[in-house]
Amino acid sequence: MSLFKKFFKGIIHNRDPKEETVNVKEKPKPKYYGTVTPYPNFNASSDASILQSAIQSKKVDEDVIGAILAKRNNEQRQKIKAVYESSFGKNLVKSLKPVLRSHLEDVVLALLMPPAQFDAYLLRRATKGLGTDEDVLVEVLATRSYAEIQEIKKVFKQEYQKELEEVIKEETGGDFTTALLAMLNTKRDQNTAVDMELAKKDAKILFEAGEGIGKANVSTFINILTTRSGPQLSKTFQHYAAISDVTLPKALQMELKGDIEDCLIDIVKCAWNTPAFFAEKLNRAMKGHGTSDQTLIRILVSRSEVDLQKVVEEYRAMFERTLHEDILNDTKGHYQKVLLALCGPS
Repeated sequence: MSLFKKFFKGIIHNRDPKEETVNVKEKPKPKYYGTVTPYPNFNASSDASILQSAIQSKKVDEDVIGAILAKRNNEQRQKIKAVYESSFGKNLVKSLKPVLRSHLEDVVLALLMPPAQFDAYLLRRATKGLGTDEDVLVEVLATRSYAEIQEIKKVFKQEYQKELEEVIKEETGGDFTTALLAMLNTKRDQNTAVDMELAKKDAKILFEAGEGIGKANVSTFINILTTRSGPQLSKTFQHYAAISDVTLPKALQMELKGDIEDCLIDIVKCAWNTPAFFAEKLNRAMKGHGTSDQTLIRILVSRSEVDLQKVVEEYRAMFERTLHEDILNDTKGHYQKVLLALCGPS
């Protein structure tokens, strides 16, 4: 069975939205599926002093630096940065850069960025220099909420003195640009309730826009896939399978080519099961010769306070081994320890 088939059949399951909430004071509240939680008895002054000692010691104590930052949540790390600067008159990031190396430096600096700043950095890196990293553009824009994307756009302009929309127009083209701009500017429906009639109607429209005509109507795919909620799209995909001989992702493979094909398939995967989408990416990052450390750092840092518990579960279900095992096999040293700490208990 190909990885593509495995993703959409059998292994990956739809979750009941009721399972995603807990009652707090008799009101439903989303369950927390992050692996990094606020550190108990947190003391920013103490952590800042420990980090300063670790940086200044004769042999930089990388173990202490990694252990502290991987076990504090992002809000606590921002407080440590502020206290460090007020206590020692130095910027923590600038103090760490010269004393850390390679992938440990990359993951530590990523942990010290607020989420919107990290996402803006990822998008700038994906669009700067020779070539564009289309996968990263789609990953970020397809998996952040509308509110998060608005914050990313604001930070991007502050950090790089350019509008994110203009950068995307300059660095991409055709239907792919249209899809990215739709994800960037469209407020996706956040309603978890499913409109069954709309799902049937959308399935029929998608079928006619793809398999029903000689050439796929890409704008129709973009419009539906970027505006409907995840639960709504999941039901649409089920109806699509009932009226077609193939699944929607398979139809997209058959009808489209290039960046737009990959983009729309990734949007479908995210709507179907976002944690599984990330589990598949992590597996690819460690499969075969070499490791894509940028991918490991990007996903583990960005999902550690969102849904990394679920990603870890899906990884085991999809690949019949644990994410922890593969990280142990593919990485080493203090860098490995930080990645494993972000993954939570094995």
